[in-house]
Parts: sequence; C-alpha cells; structure tokens
Amino acid sequence: MKIAISGPPGSGTTTVAKFVAEKLGYELISAGEIFRQMAREKGYTIEEFSKVAEENEEIDYYIDRTQKELAKSKENVVVEGRLSAWVVEDSFKVFIFAPEDVRVERIAKREGKSIEKVREETRRREMHERSRYRKYYGINIDDWSIYHIIFNSACFSAEAIAKLIVEAVKDFNC
Repeated sequence: MKIAISGPPGSGTTTVAKFVAEKLGYELISAGEIFRQMAREKGYTIEEFSKVAEENEEIDYYIDRTQKELAKSKENVVVEGRLSAWVVEDSFKVFIFAPEDVRVERIAKREGKSIEKVREETRRREMHERSRYRKYYGINIDDWSIYHIIFNSACFSAEAIAKLIVEAVKDFNC
C-alpha cells in the first residue's frame, strides 16, 4: 500500500507521516526533507530556496521525480509532501490542514522565530509554491477533490490522525 500525505506548511504532515510509517512498519519518503536538505546544502533558508525554485523548475522536478521513483520501487511506503498525492500513483491520498494561525505558531516554535516573521515567510512561501505548481504542472493545490480523506490537525493530535489513517487504509478499496 502506498500512502500519500499532503498539506500546507505547519499542518503536521511530516509528524503524522512518521507516525503512520512507524505504526505500519513502512518506509517514509519526505519531499519536505529532500527540499530542506537541498536548501541547507546550498546555504539557503527555506523561503530563499522557494524563490530560487520558482526560477529553476529543475528543483521541483528533481524532488517530485525522486519521490515518484522511490515510491514506485516500494510495495509499502508513506510519501509525504505538498504534491505527493498528485505524483504518487495508486496511493491512498490524505490531506492534512490547519488554520493559518495554528500553522504559523507551530512553525515559529519549531524554528525559534517570531510569529510575525513566520506569518510573512509562510504566506510568501505558499504564494511561491502555488505559483510554481500551477506553472510547472498545471496543478491547483487548493483543489482537495483528489484526496480520499481530509483532517484538520488543529482538532486532532498527530497520533490520533495517524491512528485514523491506519484504520482507514484497512478498508480502502479504490
């Protein structure tokens, strides 16, 4: 079973994906981690690297191609990333969201930055990503109709969402 978990920054997709992979004994492939690692290696912040990626489509293509190829080579895998549900074929597609205030607070805490700075960075990052995905792939990431199940992570803990996903995949038959 392939499980694709997507959602905006700060929604908890990485944490939930880790729990799901752990509970099922599946490998985890994280597009966000690939992107963050590339940014670090090149000496950029996430926001700066998002701008670079907007001008260099090869960055997104590399991440998405890597995710897709790795997922294709595995029988059982959890794939986490903004476009995972769009690029990983034949997967159980999960979307996790939370209100902006909740997401910004989580990111600020994680990165040790002010709420105001993170709000500004997150809005710009999401704008850049929305633009890139439409430009490069013709994807509207605001279209949630491709997902099999959707969670508001402001209402559930990451562990609770993971538990619900594990239960849902047992009955998945699409």
